[in-house]
Amino acid sequence: MFFIIPGSLVLGFFFSSHLQRLVPAVPYMFAYVTLTMALGCGVAQLRAVISRPGVMVLTFLLAHVLSPLIAYGLGTMLFGADSPYVVGLVLFTIIPLGVSTVLWVGMSAGSVPLILAMVVIDSAISPFIVPAGIHLLFHQAVQTDSAQMMSDLLLLIVAPTILGVALYEWTRGRIQQAVKPYAAPLSKLCFVGVVLLNAAAIAPYMATMSGDLLRLVPLSIGMVGICYAVGYFGTMRYRSRELQVTVSYATGMRNISLGIVLAMGYFSPLTAVPVVLSILIQQPLATLHHYFLQKLNKPAAGAEG
Repeated sequence: MFFIIPGSLVLGFFFSSHLQRLVPAVPYMFAYVTLTMALGCGVAQLRAVISRPGVMVLTFLLAHVLSPLIAYGLGTMLFGADSPYVVGLVLFTIIPLGVSTVLWVGMSAGSVPLILAMVVIDSAISPFIVPAGIHLLFHQAVQTDSAQMMSDLLLLIVAPTILGVALYEWTRGRIQQAVKPYAAPLSKLCFVGVVLLNAAAIAPYMATMSGDLLRLVPLSIGMVGICYAVGYFGTMRYRSRELQVTVSYATGMRNISLGIVLAMGYFSPLTAVPVVLSILIQQPLATLHHYFLQKLNKPAAGAEG
């Protein structure tokens, strides 16, 4: 994945003109990835997640309160409080958790039921969180299409999750192992396709970048890395590898497609630059984070096996 994800991003940029017509397929690929992950979750697992609201509240605080404050502080130091780049950096941290997080959590032995529940809830409350966060930091009202957002949420997360859980319950948990030889590889291919097509979709916006890249690129890399670290170290007190894996991916990866729409629709085009950079950064850093988690927890994983 360390080579495939960056390679997919590069191919998406170079062949943007040919891939643009396939971009509408992204939601369906996302939905399939979610369905594949949900096949391993039953009602009992989801009930157990809901019974521990403290973990979800902590994740949302780390992702949407601490991370935006860090982004605002770092961005202001480099570009000034009124810079559109600062708005973009903060916007990246306020938008809801990314659906692709589910795949990374599954591959890294995190809690799929927990991340599914958090993605669903975070997306559902995002029509309130995003405008409020932007307004508090920049005193600027942002109007979001809540109906469209909820419609996308139903397609990407809620419907596939309900279907996956229903199939799990209907087969008493046997379906995941039965379809895994076919469903798992196709899920990873869909994930790569999502990265490829998202890169093609944002390629036209890259022309808006200027000489500020020398400062903005390192800052964006650092900010995305900080988001991963905030989740990992913020849950150390639980002494749970599964929880640290899950929350670190949750705080590190966001719904970038929504971020680009908001940036281009409600702010200057330069606001979209940090959001565009983040999609280039968060997937490669996800592979590095996966490698870091595997190396760090290799002895523990061997003991568990």
